[in-house]
Amino acid sequence: MLLAVDIGNSAIKLGVFDDLEDLVERHTLGPEFASTTADILTSKIESAIISSVVPDLTPVVRSSIKARFDVAADILTNDRDLGITINYRPIEDAGNDRLVNSAAAAHLYGVPCVVISFGTATTIDVVSRDGELLGGLIAPGVKMSAAALHEKTARLPLVEIEGEFSPTSETTETSIRSGVVLSQIGLVETALSRIETKTGKVKVIATGGYAEKFAGLCDKIDVVDRDLTLKGLCRIARNG
Repeated sequence: MLLAVDIGNSAIKLGVFDDLEDLVERHTLGPEFASTTADILTSKIESAIISSVVPDLTPVVRSSIKARFDVAADILTNDRDLGITINYRPIEDAGNDRLVNSAAAAHLYGVPCVVISFGTATTIDVVSRDGELLGGLIAPGVKMSAAALHEKTARLPLVEIEGEFSPTSETTETSIRSGVVLSQIGLVETALSRIETKTGKVKVIATGGYAEKFAGLCDKIDVVDRDLTLKGLCRIARNG
């Protein structure tokens, strides 16, 4: 069995794949469980690959896998051949997850495509018809936006994202929720409109914790694949 690990800012995602590259086990952990990451797994792990945007957690997770399964996990670096041309400067600054997602989306869903990841940050990445990652954008995620309004003001409360929203909200709570939700929708729709003036019609793939929510709110999103990063890591590990 192959273990794919995606270490993000808010969560550590684990996926176990069999020899047919089917996802047979999946878990999401908080970063506070990094030192015991492997303990939750029930499958016998024979190889592992890690993508991380939190450098301090990478050796902690790797040690957990080594201790449990005696497997030295492969740490993904940005100089790996992912099967697409990467137009990002400098390459070291690109998040592993963005590169993996772009390569996975191009392979699974075709090009040109756009990957939108609704996580701690909202990222949008564009792969051209020629299989070139043209670049993208990074914006505050929906929860980050809500938290910033609370932390940087004297009276605004911290609100839950789930619930009613409207452009004509009549309470402070729903006004905040409406602002952060509609700003995400506006970001997606505006970005896609401008992207398609350069690329033509694209396949839009959403991933991340809020992908399902915004797919229901944005008719421009074609596919939701919450396991896109894990699938991409599996493909990279299998192809060497």
